[in-house]
Amino acid sequence: MTVALLFVCGAARAQSQSGGASKTAAGAQVIAGQVVCCAECWAEADRRTVPYGTAADLEKAKSCVAGGDPTLLAVMDATGATKFYELVRGKFKPEGSNWLAFVGKHVSVTGKTGSKKDKSFVKVDALKVLPTPPGQAPAQDVDAVGREAELVLKDLTGTEQRLSAYRGRVVVLNFWATYCAPCRKEMPDLAAVQNAYAALGVQVVGASAETFDERAKILQFVRETGVNFPVWVGATTADMARFGLGPALPGTAIVGRDGRVVWATRGVVSEADLRSRLDALIEAAEREAEARAAEEAKAREAAQGNAEKDASADASSVPS
Repeated sequence: MTVALLFVCGAARAQSQSGGASKTAAGAQVIAGQVVCCAECWAEADRRTVPYGTAADLEKAKSCVAGGDPTLLAVMDATGATKFYELVRGKFKPEGSNWLAFVGKHVSVTGKTGSKKDKSFVKVDALKVLPTPPGQAPAQDVDAVGREAELVLKDLTGTEQRLSAYRGRVVVLNFWATYCAPCRKEMPDLAAVQNAYAALGVQVVGASAETFDERAKILQFVRETGVNFPVWVGATTADMARFGLGPALPGTAIVGRDGRVVWATRGVVSEADLRSRLDALIEAAEREAEARAAEEAKAREAAQGNAEKDASADASSVPS
């Protein structure tokens, strides 16, 4: 099962209530909606209550887009009625040969609209990813922090790997996929953290949403982005939920030395943010270690004092 990036927005809701579009001075339109693979996928549920973008939706999108189906922008009004625009390349050029990296995202598109054979399209001159609208955020386990969480996946050799094998180290666990453009952007930061903190007992692990069968594509991504940490494959939305994350990529969790979730965040993570959180975690661990050492030293001193008292009492009780 595959997961993909899902960013959504409050601004999109405001625009969609008025048809999701507004005119610009140049005659183009600004349209806010969600990128979907087909109208049939969208119509499988009431999207006012069941957000599009589950793992099943996104897995289906991969096959549809790979098969040459057009990618659509779904613009829903306040009544739930939806109009679809086929995304056509304009001045904005998506990475790769299609729009797959944007499927599931809520976006604002600027471009001229038209129709052909009773089907609407928008020629995309600009595209902006929007945040999640209230009430449409993907599910996540908000109680995950503080909980022990296990992850069992295969590495790129097909060998089973367990997160618990890293017990005693701090793990930065990053969920990603090769088709996720924001995931690519954060890889240099994750590699930098691996370099800077490995000697301090920190290990970065990348959990890809793709399967072992897609190993060649993953290896190419690893080479292109300079990944210098272990990569596991086959991560699912259920795996992400255990670490306090929704089904959106990318997502990152920090797991403490005791195997418990310390922190989790959805979206792109920065090196500065990770450094700040890791520094605080390491400093706290050092303070705890110092406190334990002080308590142990105090206990040894007390034990030694008691032993000396006992020896002195024994000596005084011997008759002269």
